Amino acid sequence: MARTLKTILTATSAILLAGVSAPALAQTVNDTSVPAIPDLTPPDAAPGDERDAATAEERRTARRASRPRVDATPYIEINQVVSAELGNGGDVLTYSTVAVGLDTAISTRQAQAAASVRYERRFGWGDRLADQDILSGLLRGRYDLTQGFALEAGALATRASVDGRGSRFSELAGSQNGVADLYSVYAGPTFGRSFGDVDVGAAYRFGYSRSEIDAPSVLPGGATGFGTFDDSTNHALIGSVGMRPGTNALNLGWLISGGLEQENAGQLDQRYEAQHLRLDLTMPVTPTVAVVGGVGYENIELSQRAPLLTAAGAPQLDARGRLISDLNQPRQIAFETDGLIWDAGVLWRPSRRMALEARVGRRYGSTTYTGSWTWQQSANTFIQLGVYDNFSTVGRQLNNALATAPTDLNAFRDPTTGALDGCAFGAGGSTCFTPTTANLSGFGFRNRGAVLSLSTRDEVWSWGAAFGYDRRRYVVGSTPGLGLVDGAADELFFASLSASRPIDQRTQFSSSLYLSVFDSGIGSAFDNQSAGANAAIARSFTRWLSGTAAFGVNAVEQEGFDTRVFGSALLGLRANF
Repeated sequence: MARTLKTILTATSAILLAGVSAPALAQTVNDTSVPAIPDLTPPDAAPGDERDAATAEERRTARRASRPRVDATPYIEINQVVSAELGNGGDVLTYSTVAVGLDTAISTRQAQAAASVRYERRFGWGDRLADQDILSGLLRGRYDLTQGFALEAGALATRASVDGRGSRFSELAGSQNGVADLYSVYAGPTFGRSFGDVDVGAAYRFGYSRSEIDAPSVLPGGATGFGTFDDSTNHALIGSVGMRPGTNALNLGWLISGGLEQENAGQLDQRYEAQHLRLDLTMPVTPTVAVVGGVGYENIELSQRAPLLTAAGAPQLDARGRLISDLNQPRQIAFETDGLIWDAGVLWRPSRRMALEARVGRRYGSTTYTGSWTWQQSANTFIQLGVYDNFSTVGRQLNNALATAPTDLNAFRDPTTGALDGCAFGAGGSTCFTPTTANLSGFGFRNRGAVLSLSTRDEVWSWGAAFGYDRRRYVVGSTPGLGLVDGAADELFFASLSASRPIDQRTQFSSSLYLSVFDSGIGSAFDNQSAGANAAIARSFTRWLSGTAAFGVNAVEQEGFDTRVFGSALLGLRANF
């Protein structure tokens, strides 16, 4: 299976599929009942409007960025790594790695894509560390086939935690209990065109996600995780038609949208089905402020089978810690909502570079609060805040994060492990996988939270930062054996910072920091905090050969146990082609 997924990722990186650009589909299919942010700018507004005037230097930068560019850097690395637990008489582990990878960025008139793909073979010294194969990669792209019609795709390969300890910590050498190899891909066509003053859009997306686990999670004290995400296939279809403010006699923007979505997951033969139809209106109050609101119908059903139970009534687990479905029991409803949905709020859009929106509404049988803030401060600096409230699963969450990843993404990596950071940044936005990779639960959940991210590039530094809060409230209904799970709420606080800059023409510096605090609603044994920092210096000896020296420190504190601190050091050579 791992070989098949590697082939999928390699092939997808060459497809360079594309996304939609029409305003009518600005929301894509990430949440099929959330409306797009309307454009309040009149269609006949002059390009030189003072609110959107850029400096001469910014215009020159934009022109340079619009020129066709294809950068592809395949490479081979050989590294020597030492990892040790500092104090507590911990082990010292030594291993060697051989890695091949590809970093690419493409920007042409029809195609935009970026990818960072790496395959690594680890050779452990002695009997305490087994040899490992590790695939990690992130890619996102789009290709415009013809006016208004495009294809888009994305893929992710990384490691994740099955018990809330965070994906970063799972990359440390040593025990692989509770560590999953996680893969996700999505692809689909999009259409968006304006016919006179009417914007029409449609999109279809297929997604597939899978996690592979060698051994179940066993925490200090003997606590064992269960119900880990297995795999899922996802289909999403959306269509919309609307008009922007200023294009009709009422100066009223309107959007009618509808969507269908279905996901089938391996954990307990889980099935998610959703349909919606809604009308959204935008009423400008001033040239930069509008009142927005929407009303519609939504039907969501999540069903699953009951797990096999032991004589004591506890769920039975397989060798990887997953629940075993009882095929003799009928499918049961875990979550269901059917009826009217609505929301209303305010939109402030002082320029094409900035938009702030806040809404309150009724959905899932309770009050919801959502919002967003985006600010394209310059051609190379982007700030965004998202406040979300939805019903989700791990598979859908992965596909949504891939779909919102920028096509000019900069994927930072841990210099000592080669692992991808939890967030990817680009000049036009960012996306974070941390809320998903920190805890691969296979149950459906009500998902609330907020993420603030910043990405910037100048002549010296490239920065990426993210701060977030994510809350999952699990929903399993009256499924036998899972009473402990139903209504339990996990909370995650996370922060990450990555930066790089050249020291001189031949030397590059990079560094990253992260912090994660996980509070489990299932049991305090899973509560933990982890943090880490690393730094690396890369020196070019020739046009194609460079050397790297890196050091990292990681710490984790499990509830009820002493803090464990690990240090890692790396020396390596890299050949670029």
